[in-house]
Amino acid sequence: MADRHAAFVGSIPVNYDRYLGPVFFHGYADDLVARLPAVDRIRVLETACGTGIVTERLVARLRGRGTVVATDLNEAMLDYARARRPASASLEWRQADATSLPFSDESFDVVLCQFGLMFFADKALAMREAFRVLRPSGVFLFNVWDAMEHNPIGRITHETAAKFFPTDPPEFYRIPFGFHDSASIVALLERAGFQPIQWHRVDTTGTSPSARDAAVGLIEGSPIYGAIVERCAAGLDAIKAAVAANIAAELGDHPVRCSLRALVFQAIVRR
Repeated sequence: MADRHAAFVGSIPVNYDRYLGPVFFHGYADDLVARLPAVDRIRVLETACGTGIVTERLVARLRGRGTVVATDLNEAMLDYARARRPASASLEWRQADATSLPFSDESFDVVLCQFGLMFFADKALAMREAFRVLRPSGVFLFNVWDAMEHNPIGRITHETAAKFFPTDPPEFYRIPFGFHDSASIVALLERAGFQPIQWHRVDTTGTSPSARDAAVGLIEGSPIYGAIVERCAAGLDAIKAAVAANIAAELGDHPVRCSLRALVFQAIVRR
């Protein structure tokens, strides 16, 4: 049975934004956007924008001094983001594949991607596309998760769900936490043409009002939801309850505070 890793559809976008945003994404969105060189007339391309968590912060940071084109391949996520923040003179929403960008060469100053690269089928091609659309001295800013062992809430979810399906466990959470070898990532960037390249490990803390809220996001705010329903829809509530109980036991409850670790890369175009 194949997990549909790109199936961010149905109720997943709203649960992703509401419940997973504070757990996984808000702190790293603040960190990534703070690295942006906010100069006049800057043109920023965001790939894999999801529900617009980073996009919202980009628009606030630029304050009309530049423009943001926010893209995602997944139409359901993009529709949700667009409904929350309509397009404006400084913001354009566009459906686009990060491995085949519909933009001309050297048309952006920054390409930014938060926790999207792990899901791209051809990561090398996505990096080459980022290089192609960047102007000389342009910056490719992105982050990826470190290993699951450094992100316990992801590990707890993965291990808990797997116990319900010992012969056919859902594998979704291996994807976001499976692309973290810094040497391999640097090598891909170098082959795409980027130089110099800097990267850092960044630790932060995710939060959730309760273990129950966290479990709703972790199960119903990601494609693991579809994988579970395909295997045993009747077991969904029991899995969420088990995830909540294990999170509370290891990370606390009311609120949940979870340590997170990611790698942040900054790669420059020198033509």
